[in-house]
Amino acid sequence: MAEKARPARVPVRLLARAGLVVLKRAVLLAVLLALVFATVELLPGDAATATSERGESAADTEERRQLLGLDRPVLERFWNWMSGLPTGDLGTSARGEKVMDLLSTAFPNTLLLGGLGLLLTALLSTVLGCWAALRPGGRVDRAVSATATAVLALPEFVVAVALVLVLSLWTGWLPAVTIADADGTPASWEMLVLPALALTIPQAGWNVRIVRAALADEARAPHVETAVLDGLPPHRVLTHHVLPGALPTITAGLATSTGMLLGGAVVVETIFNYPGIGSVLASAVTDRDSPVIAGVTALSGAVITGVLLLADLVRDLTAGARR
Repeated sequence: MAEKARPARVPVRLLARAGLVVLKRAVLLAVLLALVFATVELLPGDAATATSERGESAADTEERRQLLGLDRPVLERFWNWMSGLPTGDLGTSARGEKVMDLLSTAFPNTLLLGGLGLLLTALLSTVLGCWAALRPGGRVDRAVSATATAVLALPEFVVAVALVLVLSLWTGWLPAVTIADADGTPASWEMLVLPALALTIPQAGWNVRIVRAALADEARAPHVETAVLDGLPPHRVLTHHVLPGALPTITAGLATSTGMLLGGAVVVETIFNYPGIGSVLASAVTDRDSPVIAGVTALSGAVITGVLLLADLVRDLTAGARR
């Protein structure tokens, strides 16, 4: 008689955990969006005044204020905007454009830049962290740790200016600004290099420290000491016994960098004239445009939530595989 199949408890537990995390993050995002509306409300002036044309009369400005709904309480406007969010309606900007149309080209460009930055950060921090861990306390370990500490203290705009000076103005290897095609995307891949490096270098410094610390903690585990006593080569001990155990911590560190990469992208895009959400967000703040600012916040929050959820999933899977 065939044995009755046992229920798959791990996927159910993971799905329940993922659902709970998504619910918590959704509540947190709603609170954040409410703060965005409240903050824009506290700024001097409003969208009708900020977008008024030269020579426009006070009556015309007041008429547009009513058209934009600025005469209604901020809570009512926030609720109206939130009620359209489940259907993908991000509202209308102060200049009469659909917010989703406004972000449909700019946001994918920012995601491309942030994704490149995250990929380069993961590769660079893992390689350098493992290289330093092969000779604990040696010259390479000290040099990598000191360089990482110095680099993570540098803001993105300082790194961006240094990259422009060295790789563009002095050597002429790469373009200093980004030119967009007719479809709004960068005209060539070379224009992505400097903005991606400006985002990657500070985050790589932070993550090298995390990778190195996680590897040092895992190196003290009993199974690693057993592998060393068995005479396995250092690189095999690192790749087969130390690195797998440190993976949850490394993944969590990279996931937390996602928010900093998207935040840093706003500054970097402005410096390199990159066609992303940086210029859209700067114009929206100038126009006191709550729907656009909230739309950028909602999309960025959704991406960060997805990456953090993926990191939690990787941590659960790797922890389950080791049990």
